[in-house]
Amino acid sequence: MSEKFSGSRREFHRVAIGLALAGMAAPLWARPQSAPRWMSNPFALGVASGQPRPDSVVLWTRLVPSLADAAISGSALPVKHEIFADAELRRPVMRGETVTDASRAHSVHVIARGLQPQRDYWYRFTCGDAVSAVGHTRTAPAEDAAVQRMRFALVSCQHYEQGYYTAHREIAGRDLDFVLFVGDYIYEGGASAPLVRRHGARPPHTLDEYRVRHALYKSDADLQAAHAAHPWIVTWDDHEVVNDYANDRDPAYTDPAVFLRRRAAAYQAYFEHMPLALPPQGASMRIHDRYVWGRLAELWTLDCRQYRSHHACPGAKRDSNRSLRETACAELSDPARTMLGADQERWIDQGLAGSTRRWKLIGQSTQMSATGIETPEGRKVWTDGWDGYPEARRRFLQGVANAGVGDLVVLGGDVHRHVAANLRVRPNDPDSPVIASEFVCTSISSSGSSRASMERLRRDNPDVKHARGDERGYAYVELTPERMQCELRATSHPVRQDSVFSTQADFVVEAGRPGVQDA
Repeated sequence: MSEKFSGSRREFHRVAIGLALAGMAAPLWARPQSAPRWMSNPFALGVASGQPRPDSVVLWTRLVPSLADAAISGSALPVKHEIFADAELRRPVMRGETVTDASRAHSVHVIARGLQPQRDYWYRFTCGDAVSAVGHTRTAPAEDAAVQRMRFALVSCQHYEQGYYTAHREIAGRDLDFVLFVGDYIYEGGASAPLVRRHGARPPHTLDEYRVRHALYKSDADLQAAHAAHPWIVTWDDHEVVNDYANDRDPAYTDPAVFLRRRAAAYQAYFEHMPLALPPQGASMRIHDRYVWGRLAELWTLDCRQYRSHHACPGAKRDSNRSLRETACAELSDPARTMLGADQERWIDQGLAGSTRRWKLIGQSTQMSATGIETPEGRKVWTDGWDGYPEARRRFLQGVANAGVGDLVVLGGDVHRHVAANLRVRPNDPDSPVIASEFVCTSISSSGSSRASMERLRRDNPDVKHARGDERGYAYVELTPERMQCELRATSHPVRQDSVFSTQADFVVEAGRPGVQDA
């Protein structure tokens, strides 16, 4: 049970946190070891925090017992957490205990409630004589607070084999309110050359295999540093399960019942390694969410995988990485097709229409602006992105226009390129007014496209004001009531351990004026 160091409210918070953790507690018949002694420190994957609210955050860690500690790992284990108001850990705020076991890969998820808004906190875990690294987190401001600034890193696509996570080292050293990760946290498949390090295992299909892949990624010291430095807000894309999956279909047309078992394993492992409050229910898991940053901003994270329609005009033997001529696929224009699913579409439409915050931010997994290429045979589009769901995109942006939603910025990843673009109901049509802005971050390490191909993309899509896929990095975003600034940080590919980052481009969006402008 958790205990808050306050007086009159101590019992309230003890009970509240205890109830919040009850769903993650070990079975009642499990008898945890009270104080195990470890041969090696089991907190090898670090610590993390996420889902920052004005009065709460989720704290995470996972025990990874060594072979020498096999006898200990067979038991339910009590893990204590402590939260402090200072970096020196002299001012305790809250403490508690969670019991975990092998059924959840010895992961720990603490919903720490009763915190103060817009405050910095430090935390750590202990299990017996083992002590974790110290993590730092920050709560969101009160929902009615007159916030003057919001800062975050926009991040995606970190293929372990294709480069080092040096960008996370820079992110860890910045003063941020949070990190927004928009997909492809792990890669299930291997990479082509150049390889700087290797997965060392086949693509995962089972829960144990996905756990091993997540643990490999989490073992990276720079990624651990970024998690320990800031709270994270996350959504996923496809590689957390398998490349280019769409709802219950994978590219190989595996029987849906079989594929959903794989998806269930992937979702379970994802939850076990992320600072999230709600576990999956079989092959289903809610990842879309909403965050408020005072009166300054409202952020929605979207799920563009779990509920989408199958790809239009799929291949006869495989449904992956397909580009099609728009005129050769009537299914593209089917208004019944969806990227988000009907329920999520209604949820985001109602949220945007009812928002009273200055800035409305959408964190989703890919590029929303058009990216099709003109060819002698006609315009070709990539069916896995928003171009493959043009009616769903039009429906979303028409809803924004009809509701008069202002100061909307869509944030994405997936495509391994830095992008700054304008959004219209009718893409690239100068007679269709610009109603929103878009920034897409390049990948942390995954390979991207050449300068020549990005110049062609910009030529054929005038709404795209900037596109470069030859460099790796992340985007640094700062909001004030007057404007949003996006600094596109980058380095060459592949990312080395000693890579240095610079600003590839810098853009602003002015409040009350949709569209991206040079900074």
